[in-house]
Amino acid sequence: MTDPNTPPQDGPASPPPAGAPTPPPGQNPGGYAPPPPQQPYGQQPNGQQPYGQPGYGQPGYGQPQPGAALTPDQDKQWAMFAHLGGIVGFLPALIIWLVFKDRGPRTNVEGKEALNWQITFTIALIVAYIVYAIFLFIPFLGFIGGLLPFAVWVANIVFSILGAVRVNAGGSYRYPVTFRFIS
Repeated sequence: MTDPNTPPQDGPASPPPAGAPTPPPGQNPGGYAPPPPQQPYGQQPNGQQPYGQPGYGQPGYGQPQPGAALTPDQDKQWAMFAHLGGIVGFLPALIIWLVFKDRGPRTNVEGKEALNWQITFTIALIVAYIVYAIFLFIPFLGFIGGLLPFAVWVANIVFSILGAVRVNAGGSYRYPVTFRFIS
């Protein structure tokens, strides 16, 4: 027997003797609290996801959220940048259109127009280089074929600047010869 005045010792409790009554559910004779009930993997009692799981405990977290709508000035500015970015290639027009198409109606229309022109320009430049390669070995046509890629490149710069100026002035710009790949 133990003396009731002595403090309890740390350590696990000894198992109850055989034939001893079992305690009611929820009570532990050894002094330890029972483990909490287990939730299914990836679920918390409050219905949120645990850290390290998709969702990170916040409903909707990790899902793409729409950006704020552009003001009319911002819409005009990004539409102008979509045209002006054509000077360096099709990537600026593509990125601007993909990022801002749902945030501003003008950027959507002008970004598509600029992107369609850049795709058309890229195809025209490839064709110009093919023609140049074919005409390279013919004396006079080789010189003319060499000017063709340069002329296509200059046309791209001129049309891109015209588009940016027209949009900045408050209008809309349609490139003269453009295939409508994106409608």
